Amino acid sequence: MSQLKRVAGVLAALVVAGCGSATVPPATTVTVTAPADAVTTAPPATTTAPAGTTAPIATTAAPAPAADTCTVPHVVGMVHQTAQDTMQAAGLYRLREVDATGQGRVLALDRNWTTTAQTPAAGQVVPCDTEVLLSAKKTGE
Repeated sequence: MSQLKRVAGVLAALVVAGCGSATVPPATTVTVTAPADAVTTAPPATTTAPAGTTAPIATTAAPAPAADTCTVPHVVGMVHQTAQDTMQAAGLYRLREVDATGQGRVLALDRNWTTTAQTPAAGQVVPCDTEVLLSAKKTGE
């Protein structure tokens, strides 16, 4: 184990010595071999790489995720909060809501509003990231 500490110390000294130089030394090869009787957590190996370079990293492109689709549920006539919950239960989370009367009111208390229209229409199969427009007006209007 002490041989590994010495090797690590020598490598650290080489790295520190190389950091202080403003000029780039010619490429050299550094070889580190773990002794046969050393206790290591990885199998013993010999690593050879030119000093000052890094080994290329192999990468593979991840396959594109399959486009998830959701079936739009029918929510017209529901209390607006229930309509939102129903859309989310179907996997549709991009919900936009508007005042169906055109007054531009904010649907602050969803339980006091009734859904009057939806786009896309119920039954359509759409990508789950599709924006759903829910129109509503205050219950009793």
